[in-house]
Amino acid sequence: MLDILRFNYYFYQINDVILMKSLGKTLKEKRESIGFTLREVEDTTGVSNAYLSQLENDKIKKPSANILYKLSNLYKLQLNELLIEAGVIEAPDEDSVKSRNLWLDKIAFYEDKLSEEDRSEVLRYIKFKYDDSSKKD
Repeated sequence: MLDILRFNYYFYQINDVILMKSLGKTLKEKRESIGFTLREVEDTTGVSNAYLSQLENDKIKKPSANILYKLSNLYKLQLNELLIEAGVIEAPDEDSVKSRNLWLDKIAFYEDKLSEEDRSEVLRYIKFKYDDSSKKD
């Protein structure tokens, strides 16, 4: 459960510095920081090095979510940050980020006090409430 909370926390805690950079610059800096060549990335992801070069040089503005998924996994970046930078999804507004982080902090406070079975039960209850509210819409 803590992993789910961490994922959601990072998704909603968008780094302003990253948002100011272009997608291409973010990808190039990360690739270079881990010491990969474009050909090594191509070999690992199946995305051509020519396409990767165009992406890193901002010639391609909106790559597919599938390509961003492959790169986020390889580079250990948050997929949602890349999707936001590419304009595929919108960044959440600041108020919803604060509200969600407050909610996640409250849940995280009790996380270590619950058994694995209790955690599973909490998740089942949240899913039940979600499914129930979805039927009403």
